[in-house]
Amino acid sequence: MTPKHDVVIIGGGHNALVAAAYLAGAGRSVLLLERQHHLGGASISAEVFPGVGARLSRYSYLVSLLPERIRRDLKLDVELARRRYSSYTPLPGTDRGLLVDTGDADATAASFAAIGAASDWDAWGAFGDDTARLAAAVWPTVTDPLLTRSEARRAVGDDRVWAELVEAPIGETVERRFADDLVRGVVLTDALIGTFAPSVDPTLAANRCFLYHVIGGGTGHWDVPVGGMGAVSGSLARAARAAGAELLTDAEVTSVTPDGEVAYRHGDEEHRVVADVVLSGVAPYVLDRLLGREGARPEGAQVKVNLLLERLPRLRDTAADPTAAFAGTFHVHEGFAALDRAHAEAAAGRIPDPMPLESYCHSLTDPGILSPELQAAGAQTLTVFALQAPDRLLDGRDPDAARAELQAAVVRSLDSVLAEPIDGVLLRDAEGRPCIETATTRDLEQSLNMPGGNIFHGPLSWPWAEDDESLSTPAERWGVATEHERILVCGSGSRRGGAVSGLGGYHAAMAVLDR
Repeated sequence: MTPKHDVVIIGGGHNALVAAAYLAGAGRSVLLLERQHHLGGASISAEVFPGVGARLSRYSYLVSLLPERIRRDLKLDVELARRRYSSYTPLPGTDRGLLVDTGDADATAASFAAIGAASDWDAWGAFGDDTARLAAAVWPTVTDPLLTRSEARRAVGDDRVWAELVEAPIGETVERRFADDLVRGVVLTDALIGTFAPSVDPTLAANRCFLYHVIGGGTGHWDVPVGGMGAVSGSLARAARAAGAELLTDAEVTSVTPDGEVAYRHGDEEHRVVADVVLSGVAPYVLDRLLGREGARPEGAQVKVNLLLERLPRLRDTAADPTAAFAGTFHVHEGFAALDRAHAEAAAGRIPDPMPLESYCHSLTDPGILSPELQAAGAQTLTVFALQAPDRLLDGRDPDAARAELQAAVVRSLDSVLAEPIDGVLLRDAEGRPCIETATTRDLEQSLNMPGGNIFHGPLSWPWAEDDESLSTPAERWGVATEHERILVCGSGSRRGGAVSGLGGYHAAMAVLDR
């Protein structure tokens, strides 16, 4: 007889673990199937450089969208640390840069003036007030059933803010409200992380990306998980197991049927299980293939580079403290015009030169991810995320050669704004190899089963329903419906998924409990 469960969950990422914990805690029999040897998906920590003594957040690296409600309900022992410095952006070709210090408004205003952007200081504050209004209205709704577009607009309560941040291309709004190219770029980057789009994007994909980057916690602050991302997924796994969920690793799902039958391979054996409800924590494209059909393959647009340094590199801007500059987001070649040029180059099939980057140093906020010996020696981590690097750049290329070329482009771009080459401060492992690891979109597809390397599992959606959209079923109201009643989405491909938030898993669990 085929075993039966109330719920079978495909995939073991952080969203799937959230769903498992909630549903098992509510008394449902839950079986979670993860094809990898470990749980957590992209939200893991790893000793990337064996024998060196550093556990890095290998893929995802910051937390902003994880609601306090989920942390409280599941009793998660996750500590989040707030970064004082928002960002530092070198002005290319100069020895100046823009430091945004959330703890010192006067110093930030002086930094605006130092790069010739004094006139944008007031605009910066006013724009921040507008995004805060949007966040204050939208954030409290993310743990509730979907609002309609009209309800969301009424909740924001400001037609100008709605028009400028939701209806008009975000790049158009940024151009109109700021004069300085560098300042414009700093604002715009939140719209392009993992999203391949021009500065002024008529499809509004950039707007949707921007919105999710500014609403977290109702403030838009991006927090560092103490202990790395593995602390988040580890705590979720403990919560799910404590609630009674069965979490099975090395279990690759091979097919799903609309009536809830799941086939999977574990070891050398084939298994089948039937569920009242199947929750899919994999990308919608992957779910389509498990159902025996071919959907539209999404495209990611980023390169991730992890580095371990002997010390922080010196800056061309001698007035800037590297500790402050790298503690927040360190922007490189992310002026407004530079972002557009990079998009045009990539759209034409060329690796952008210079490559737009942003990076930060986790160990400045959370030194405990380094061994005591590395801490005493002054070592630091550096996480680099390159923008405008779509998956199509790897088409027809040898993956290793393409990875090496993209890594070289990242290093070349970073070196161009430093006072010394980054290679000169890279730690070496016991065999003399530099501590640098690069993951392309193809690497993400191979290791994490993210089609096209898309970190959101597909195109982002607005966190509300359209006014004419059906919300008649619990799955529709929670934004996790598929065309099959017994199959729901619980991953980043859900209506309000797409980041380390747990929302996809939470919404799926609520939809099941509402049935």
